Amino acid sequence: MGAAFIGALTGLAVFSLTQVTSRSLFVITGGVAGAAAVLAVQWYQRTARLTEVKVTVPQLSELTFTVNNDSRQVAWQLFVETVTRVSTQPLASDQGVIREALGSMYGLFATTRETLKASRPSAAVPSGQTVEYLAITMLNQALRPYLSHWHPRLQEFEREHPDGQESAWSQNAACRAAMREVQRDLYDYAIGFARLAGVREAEALIGVVPAPRSPEGGPVSGPRPPTGGATRTRG
Repeated sequence: MGAAFIGALTGLAVFSLTQVTSRSLFVITGGVAGAAAVLAVQWYQRTARLTEVKVTVPQLSELTFTVNNDSRQVAWQLFVETVTRVSTQPLASDQGVIREALGSMYGLFATTRETLKASRPSAAVPSGQTVEYLAITMLNQALRPYLSHWHPRLQEFEREHPDGQESAWSQNAACRAAMREVQRDLYDYAIGFARLAGVREAEALIGVVPAPRSPEGGPVSGPRPPTGGATRTRG
């Protein structure tokens, strides 16, 4: 019934237009053409100049992403947010404050979510993933598991020892070790965002690179300087 009603209205509109002559016909025709032009421009801005980029996603594999101008801007914002936080900087076993790093990770989680909510969804393209997929995977696969596991444990220690030092926390070393793994993943996500945004020499912008994982899965001790072959992504 709805389709029949819409069809009837469309037929009535077409019939009415055929009865219009002279100046009114030009006004109506111009209005329709203008609306069609605006819709065409919007469609072009969202889907034109699509670029395919291959990115290695932590915990998954190398995937093909499809980006346009809008998604490049979102990727750039997420790249900046990821690499300018304490949470992505190496934290030596005898330096830094775990509470501060956890707070930074919570901030990254919230900012990433707000950035995605404020931006328009990427145009659906069957041939590749979108920047939203990379961002949400970072939240759900890297940040959420770490925060949900370690934040309650640190809170419990702080409640029981309000004046105690983090160094006295029995799980301090384990929490820091797990954090290094997350930082390694966040670095890879940052490189992924950089590739989607078209950032050149992203490794040099980030600076210190987290230690690579050992063959057994754990990180190699100590940070290392940035090098041209530091990433696991490729074009």
